[in-house]
Amino acid sequence: MPYFNVGDAQVYYEDHGQGQPIIFIHGVWMSSRFFKKQIPYFAQRHRIITVDMRGHGRSAKVHTGHTIAAYARDIHTLIQGLELKDVILLGWSMGAFVVWDYVKQFGTEGLKATVIVEESASDYKQADWPLGAFDFQELCGVMAAVQTDRAAFVHELINLMFKDAPAEEDRQWMFDEITRLPETIASAILFDQTVQDYRPVLPTVNVPSLLCFGRDEKLIPIAAAKHLEQTLPNTRLVFFEHSGHCPFLEEPDKFNQEVDAFIRSLG
Repeated sequence: MPYFNVGDAQVYYEDHGQGQPIIFIHGVWMSSRFFKKQIPYFAQRHRIITVDMRGHGRSAKVHTGHTIAAYARDIHTLIQGLELKDVILLGWSMGAFVVWDYVKQFGTEGLKATVIVEESASDYKQADWPLGAFDFQELCGVMAAVQTDRAAFVHELINLMFKDAPAEEDRQWMFDEITRLPETIASAILFDQTVQDYRPVLPTVNVPSLLCFGRDEKLIPIAAAKHLEQTLPNTRLVFFEHSGHCPFLEEPDKFNQEVDAFIRSLG
């Protein structure tokens, strides 16, 4: 199984196809398995690399380094190790924060574009930012739920992620992937990712960006997509009319075609 080492962390990744490199970065608590409907499509056209961020999925359950900044450094290590050039970073949910933190730390040299799926500039609601997912009390409630009844909370989360409730078979594999994380890791990264604020970073993303948002989103306000469209220097916004938080699973054909068309438009 392919792993790369970052300090004491063994990070799992898969590398398929040839050509334009695209790194798919999953959301908090999730894994690369959520992109299973993208791998066969993109591997025929491009080089697709999927990663289980440290502690997630099949990566080692190391109990350190669970910050967005550290995850971004892990991606940088992967890019350097594979000697990738002109990389496209695709970040879903928390993965978008990893993309923006990568830009914050390393700039856009070596990047060709970004694809942002279902995220706002910050998940933390503040007086000057009402478009987050949680205020302080809501964050405290989620943190408590993770420690006291994670199974019930994860089932509720899965419902919120989709326009229509997933089939029981799909619900089970998603539940299994999400609960691979020890609760300590789940709590640590949830807190760190929630309190980040990437509004100052967005204007510095001077490569093309594609924004993908489900119209029936229950977690991220649609207005957050409009904010990104207005703030990122060179961007295109696509809505998926029959999706919630997971358009790549809910409308995979359209999602794959839209991302592929964006990549081809880059030249």
